Amino acid sequence: MSGRKKAVPPAETSRTPVRGETSVPADYGVVLERIKVEVRTARVRAQHAVSIEMLELYRRIGTEILAQQQAAGWGAKIIEQLAKDLAAEFPDTRGFSRSNLYYMRAFAASWPRPEVVPRDVGQLPWRYVRTLLDKLDDAPTREWYATQAVEHTWSLEMLETQIALGLQRRLGAAPTNFVERLPAPEAQLLQQITKDPYVFDFLDLTPRKLEHDVEQALMDHLQATLTEFGRGFAFLGRQVSFDVDGDEYTVDLLLFHTHALAHVVVELKIGKFKPADAGQLGFYVAMVDDKLRKPAIHAPTVGILLCASRNEAAVRYALRNNTSPLAVANFTDAPGLENLDLPDLDELTAILEEPFDADHTLADALPDEPIDN
Repeated sequence: MSGRKKAVPPAETSRTPVRGETSVPADYGVVLERIKVEVRTARVRAQHAVSIEMLELYRRIGTEILAQQQAAGWGAKIIEQLAKDLAAEFPDTRGFSRSNLYYMRAFAASWPRPEVVPRDVGQLPWRYVRTLLDKLDDAPTREWYATQAVEHTWSLEMLETQIALGLQRRLGAAPTNFVERLPAPEAQLLQQITKDPYVFDFLDLTPRKLEHDVEQALMDHLQATLTEFGRGFAFLGRQVSFDVDGDEYTVDLLLFHTHALAHVVVELKIGKFKPADAGQLGFYVAMVDDKLRKPAIHAPTVGILLCASRNEAAVRYALRNNTSPLAVANFTDAPGLENLDLPDLDELTAILEEPFDADHTLADALPDEPIDN
């Protein structure tokens, strides 16, 4: 055995710092990360507080404009002068354009009560509020989309997309037999995870598309697919095979809903709904429920059948006689014209015959000027 001693590197804490260098404690990195989190959190809170205060300011300005229009007959020229004077007085503050003043007026008219801050709309940036005012006509619908945007932390683009695709009308709208097949709390929750129709705008559906092609497209755009299914859905597998006493059966898509704690079997039919489709899906649901579900943990397994079209009466009969909890919904690559809120012929005629009043020009008709927030 050699008598040489193995060199042992000195411990970091025992190193003598060179001139101008500071010895760093071993836990310094942990403390630094903790402080960074505190700084970032404080910044977010500060930005949020500024946003809330700005919304309250805009509401007060809009309320004042409304009051002056009613009491003193303020018109477009006065509002334009107000925009110029505010911009001159506060040159470093953006947001006092003529079009933005009209938005402030609309904001005050839509949410007249002063308690903006506790409401969901008070948690949104001004750009989101403008979008709600631009694209939605009634207060309850604006409130619903504001709540969804806050709860799901939507981007502005996502908010615009969900409004355009009519999420409120589609959510929970699929015909199901959940009430008859599930306990009340579970039935209500699972009903709300359905949609009708499901809109997969990346599919590019054509008459010659096969089910395999559509299924492959859903997998190629898995993130978008799960986004359309909704919050809480997790992907478990595609073409999942199960052995039933030596016979193999395969489900198209197997999902799991993390809030409902339920397995969800999704079957895809490129054509019109057939009663036999419900029978097949019911079999798959019973199979997955038996083989994957843990009754002490999981809610009953449910099935969602996606089809290109359906006969409503046939769907009702098929669901009534099926013992498994099922939903049947259409799917499409774009919302149909029947889902768009278009004026009828009489409304269009009235709009075209109505005289133009410059003093009541809507903000929608004005150029969109850049603003902060």
